[in-house]
Parts: sequence; C-alpha cells; structure tokens
Amino acid sequence: MATKNFYSLIFLLVLSISCNKQENQFFVIQGEAQGSTYSVKYIANEELVNKSEIDSLLLDFDMSLSTYRKDSKISKINAGDSTVVIDDLFIDTFKASNQIFEETNGLFDPTIGVLVNAYGFGPNKKRDHLSQHEIDSLLQFVGFDKVIINENNTISKKHTETYFDFNAIAQGYSVDVLTDFLKSKGIKNGIVEIGGELVGFGKNTIENKNWIVGVDDPLQKPDERKLIATIHLENLGMATSGNYRKVVTDSITGEKFVHIINPKTGKREKNTILSATVLAPTCILADGYATAFMIMPLEEVKRFVEKRPDLHVMLLYTDANNAMQQFKTGDFKSFVFN
Repeated sequence: MATKNFYSLIFLLVLSISCNKQENQFFVIQGEAQGSTYSVKYIANEELVNKSEIDSLLLDFDMSLSTYRKDSKISKINAGDSTVVIDDLFIDTFKASNQIFEETNGLFDPTIGVLVNAYGFGPNKKRDHLSQHEIDSLLQFVGFDKVIINENNTISKKHTETYFDFNAIAQGYSVDVLTDFLKSKGIKNGIVEIGGELVGFGKNTIENKNWIVGVDDPLQKPDERKLIATIHLENLGMATSGNYRKVVTDSITGEKFVHIINPKTGKREKNTILSATVLAPTCILADGYATAFMIMPLEEVKRFVEKRPDLHVMLLYTDANNAMQQFKTGDFKSFVFN
C-alpha cells in the first residue's frame, strides 16, 4: 500500500510539472531607434528579454556612433576632440568599414561625411549646390586611409576636418549587437530588424518554417507597398540599400536612375542600380556591401560577387530600354521564396 502511494505521489508530481511547463510562444518587442523603428521577435517558453534592455543597448550604440547626438563619441571626434577613447562598438564598426574600403578600392568610405553634410544629407539638412572648387576642397578630407586607431584606442586623423559617418554600415551592426544579446540569453530562434536591416537566426519553430522577409519594389508609388521578392532566412544577415522613393525619371528620355555620392570624385553621380540586397554571415557586412554596390557600376559588382561566395546578392537595375531588370547570384536564388 505504501509503495502504491509512493508511485501515486511521483505520478502527481510529474503531472504537476508537466502542467506548469509553458509552451514556446512568440515574444515581440518594438520601438523607435536610429531615426526609424525596430522589431525584435523571439521564441521561448517565457520572457527572457524586455524592452528596457533592448532600448539600453540601442542607447549605448547611439552614444558611440550616432552623428545626430552631439554628446556621442563620434560627434566629439568629428568636432576635433582627439582625446576620446572609443569603445568596442566603434572599433568593430571601424574595422569592418576598413575591410570594405580596401576591398572596394575606396568606393565604400565612411569619411565621406563632409560631402554628405555639404549636400544636405547629414544632421544639417541645408542643401548646397557645390562647385567643382568646393568639391575639390572637401575631397582632401575624404579617405579612410587617412585615419587610424591608436594603441590607446583614440583616433588620429590626418585632417581635423575629416568627418566620420558610419550610417551606411552602423545600423546593420546594431542588428548584430541585438542578435548576439538575444543569443546570450539562451534564445535560439528569433528575428531582429532595425530600419529594414535584419538578422534571422534559427527558425520559426512555432510555424515550422524559416523566417520569411520581403524586398520592396524600388519603383513602387509612395502610397504602395509592393514586394519584388520574399526570402527565407536562416542564420544570415540581410540588408537592402537603395534610394527608395527617390528614383529619378528623366522627363525627356524616360531614363530611371538614382543619385549617389562617389567618394572618389565627390560628385553626385547617376547609377542604374536601383537597389542592392545582400545576404551575408553578419548584418554589418550585408549593410556595408549593399551600400558599396550602389556606388559600383553594374558589371563591376557582378565581377566582385563572383569571387565572394559568402555574399548572396540581388540587384535591381534599369536596362537600355529603361525597364527594370534583376540580377541574382546563383546562390541567392535558393533563398527566394516565390
């Protein structure tokens, strides 16, 4: 009788534990950051990360790399303070930027900030028409090979006027930072998005599928939301660069193009590449290369990606008849859902 009662107690204990065990569910955190919005979605059986933790990480990021905050490290460095000791966020972004700068022969260059500001795309929204003389005077301050990280983690600039602008790559890195934080909490399946840059890690195990994301049509009207493709992600970063809703159409020829600032010439130049979507092992690399490909000529991008099997790329561009065309690397096609 005692043995029977003992096993009955064991059964009730197991039943109690089984009933109290929560099933996996979606946890969603959303907010505003970096002049845009963010969304964090993960799968767990209990809340493992809250909004205040995410916001705190994003604030740390802004305090390091935001040119829109006068009290950030980057703003102080841009203002000429050579005593600022940079943090790991700044160092990692600097190193990734330098890698892409060298691989693209200077077409990706975060010291283009003086030109970005002069054309009115930075914190100062004033737009100026730049003469060739003004462009030449600013170009002397551009060049990622003119800045270094010192052993004491301060920055030395050949010209005090050189202005860092990591906006073309930092947002992607902020996605990586949040992703790593989620993983550190034991989360194995989730998707993080900030301003359109994202990482999908693990899978959507609740619906038994990969994470599904969309790529916008760059020619859609302002009041439309039209997707050019849907993509499934698993343990990859994704970024799309393009002057969405800023595609220019020549009133005479009908030619469609975007304007980009070439860091070598200092001029706003035409490019028939309307958008570049890159899948990469990390979002910082996806973001940086997507920006670089918007500056490079189409054929040059094709040659570049042939040698980079770690980058999966889709380009939307206009042909000689002003019709939009697609170029996809062979491996990119395997990620397209439709």
